[in-house]
Amino acid sequence: MLFIHRLVAIVLLAAPTIAHAQSTETAPLGLSLELNAVQDVENACRFTFVAKNDTGSAIDKAVFETVIFDTSGSVVRLSLFDFRDLPEGRPRVRQFDVPEVKCNSIGQTLINGTSTCIVNGAESDICGDGLTISSRITVKLLG
Repeated sequence: MLFIHRLVAIVLLAAPTIAHAQSTETAPLGLSLELNAVQDVENACRFTFVAKNDTGSAIDKAVFETVIFDTSGSVVRLSLFDFRDLPEGRPRVRQFDVPEVKCNSIGQTLINGTSTCIVNGAESDICGDGLTISSRITVKLLG
């Protein structure tokens, strides 16, 4: 009986370690962009993004071609959003003002592709490989 109690104690002590190892193994690698908010400012709609770089490398410069659609699905604007540097493992908030657009007229935004991605001073595919996108608000973010 003492053997069973010791075995149960060992299993219970090891369970958090096993669970932690499993959770870190399944953590996705890559770059994630979240559309966090839109806000009317002066004569523009301000887009607020949260970027998280879990690629394993610091990104010196990331620029994404972004398409903004109105609520009926028509293209309103095609822009380049420069997320600048994105340190590895640290979230960054970036804001972009889109002039002459009211936020309530926007239905969705599309990350159409990577225009520039510089890692260690050279072009890289790391910004597009494993890119995940999400939206915290009603304006959809597509990719």
